[in-house]
This record gives sequence, C-alpha cells and structure tokens, in this order.
Amino acid sequence: MKIGCPTEIKPQEFRVGMTPNAAREAIARGHSVIIQKGAGLGAGFTDEDYTAAGAVILDTAEEIFAKADMIVKVKEPQAVERKMLREGQLLFTYLHLAPDPDQTHDLLASGCTAIAYETVTDRNGGLPLLAPMSEVAGRLAPQSGAWALQKANGGSGVLMGGVPGVRPANVAIIGGGVVGTAAARVAVGMGANVTVLDRSVARLSYLDDIFMGRLTTQYSDAGAVQELLPRMDMVVGAVLVPGAAAPKLVSREQLGLMKPGSVLVDVAIDQGGCFETSKATTHQDPIYDVDSIIHYCVANMPGAVARTSTIALGNATMPFMLALASKGWKQACAEDPHLLDGLNVHAGKLTYYAVGEALGLDVMSPQLAIK
Repeated sequence: MKIGCPTEIKPQEFRVGMTPNAAREAIARGHSVIIQKGAGLGAGFTDEDYTAAGAVILDTAEEIFAKADMIVKVKEPQAVERKMLREGQLLFTYLHLAPDPDQTHDLLASGCTAIAYETVTDRNGGLPLLAPMSEVAGRLAPQSGAWALQKANGGSGVLMGGVPGVRPANVAIIGGGVVGTAAARVAVGMGANVTVLDRSVARLSYLDDIFMGRLTTQYSDAGAVQELLPRMDMVVGAVLVPGAAAPKLVSREQLGLMKPGSVLVDVAIDQGGCFETSKATTHQDPIYDVDSIIHYCVANMPGAVARTSTIALGNATMPFMLALASKGWKQACAEDPHLLDGLNVHAGKLTYYAVGEALGLDVMSPQLAIK
C-alpha cells in the first residue's frame, strides 16, 4: 500500500501524522511512504530524516492525495483537503465529526473511508489513540489557564500557587478521566487548591487514593457545579462522550456567578465544548472575554508541544496504521472490533451512531460496511 502524509494546514498545527520511525516500520513491511516536503519540520523532523527511513518526499499536498491509497494525518481534513479525497481512499486521522456538519457532508460526498482516531477503542473500554493527546492537553490546561489568569491577559491576577500569606488559586476540573487526571496532576503540582468532579464514584475513589488527599473530589451534578462556580478562579472542562458532542455543563447565565477575571479552559472544544459560551480559538489568538470571564478554547492544544505530541501519537497509531496497510481496512477491522469502532464514514455512508444522532443523519452499521 502507498501511505501518504501531508503537511498539516490547520492554523498553528505543528504536529505531523507520521514520524520517521513509523515510516521506517511501514517500509520494512513492504509498503511505500510519501511525505509532503517540510511536513515534519514543526515537530523537529527534517525531510532528510524521512528519506533516511526510506520515504519519498513530494512537493505538494495535491501529489500526496492523488498518489496515496491511505492518508495519515493528525487533524481533521480542512475544506481544501476534503476536495482532494476520492472514492475508495482510506483516511486515518482525528475527525471529531459530531460538531462539524460541513466536514461530515464533505467526507460523505468524497466516497472515502474514514477511520477516526478518537473513536478507536481497546479491550478495557478506553480510547487508546485519544489518550496520549488527552494526556498532553490535560497537562497543558492548568498552565494555559494560569497564563490566562494573569492580569495582562484579562484575568483576575491570581497566582496558581499563591505565596506565603496569600491563598492559592481555586481550580475546578469537571471530568476525572485522562484529561482531568492529567490536569489535576499539574494543577496540584503548581500549588493550586483543586477540586475534581466526576459522575463515577469509583473514579473519584481512585483519584482520592492516587493524590493522597492533595485534592478534593466531588460527585458531579448541576447543583455541585453551580455551588462551586462562585469560588473558582479557574474551571477546566474535561468531559468526553466518545464520538458525540460534549454536554454543556456551564451556561451563559451561570457566568454571572463567577468572579470577574476567572478563567474557563475548555479541553472538550474539539467535540463542541462543554461550556455554552465556548467557541474554538487558535494558539495565535487563544482567549476571549464573555461577561468578564476569560475563555481559553484552543482546538488543538497539543499542537503547542508538537515534538512531544507527535512522538506520543505516533507510538499509539503506528500498530493500527500498519494493520490497515498490511491487511486492508476491511480485513483489519473485521479482525479487530476495536479498530472497527473507529470507522466513521464509508462510501458515502455514516457509520458511527453518536455522530448520526448529533447531526440528524442516517447511519449504516459498521459491521454491514465491512461486508
């Protein structure tokens, strides 16, 4: 199979879909790899690194899309890229279709087969291709929020860890999964007073154990969130419903409960955001103000640390990428039901129920698609 990796064109996206090591592994298994010129530079990989691994460098994305049987990316294809997809081509990347009807309709119209990193599962019910980027985004959330809290950025001017005689910041993290746990680790390390909310008592017990009393756990419901908001300097949205639009947990009206200059960090923005007032931003212009509350809603947070993120993502995606290339997507998905969970689009049909529910579209069973 010919595997193609174009340069990411989403604003301030510096990651790349394939590392030189991933290219080397694919080539060793008899596949050919084509990389767009300069695709890896943002993550610290030169064209020479790829040619040393045996890949071929091509100048343009048009050449990559025209020649590749499978396209491997990081972010969802942008409008100009979606026009280059063709019937029968395999796309393997993050998609986040539920809040993105334009992308969904374009992928359906292209006739391609699209497997989404974020809905591939594992035998434990986890999301192995989302987890590494969730870990990165979670660790970034408190430090990004701490920057937004600075007075020069519109924040209240509260230091995360305080100083002797001055209280630290109060931070609420809604969601105790991979993102929430990573965010809690960094926020606690910065010296903040941290509360984690989750609907799983077992998860709260786990967090209480591993943090050994260094944070507060609280069962998450509407009343608990409303009670906490007036005391918080920062709220991190870390909720996830796999493949579906994120639930809205803080309304516009509830912003009035918060102190002016408080910060909302919405890590769920890729899935539409978990605050009613959230809208996607970029690293170039990451924050905005609604009713004196600062919102940080960058839709590709891990892109800020592209080297770490690319290697972590490549480690996770490489076994699946190799299976798809070596067996073909139908056989690979037939043999691995967890990979089949990643199938979102095939030959003009939507194949992921949560996306269909979010967008009001008919869905074909993924089991039927592979037949």
